[in-house]
Amino acid sequence: MTPVQRADSAPQGTLKSPYQDSDAAVVDSGSKVYLRYGCNGCHGGNGGGGICPPLTNDVWVYDGDDDTLFRLVAYGTQVLQDKGYSRKDMENVVGPMPPMGQVVQTDDDLWRILAFVRSNYHGAPECKFGCGGK
Repeated sequence: MTPVQRADSAPQGTLKSPYQDSDAAVVDSGSKVYLRYGCNGCHGGNGGGGICPPLTNDVWVYDGDDDTLFRLVAYGTQVLQDKGYSRKDMENVVGPMPPMGQVVQTDDDLWRILAFVRSNYHGAPECKFGCGGK
């Protein structure tokens, strides 16, 4: 299933990662797909930022829960907002998140990418899975 198909088939707030960011094999495969799909071009090699925001701190622009992150990557910023999600925080952003749901081939690949991103998280521990705008 593509990420867009997965997001379209699930009610808002119900998507939950099947993976833990402590699973070394999942994180390793997530790192590989992160690089394969070019996420590093905007977010840096380990998610530490580039022309787009870092993925390693506790600033989650739309929130850091599994459901929101999955849909943000799948749909991109504009469609996510069209579906009723709103900004919870601010970060240096050069451009909006493009819709990657047709680039990332499977929902499993996207979950692995998110496990890799979470494994590199260095923000406030209580915000790892979202702070709801602090």
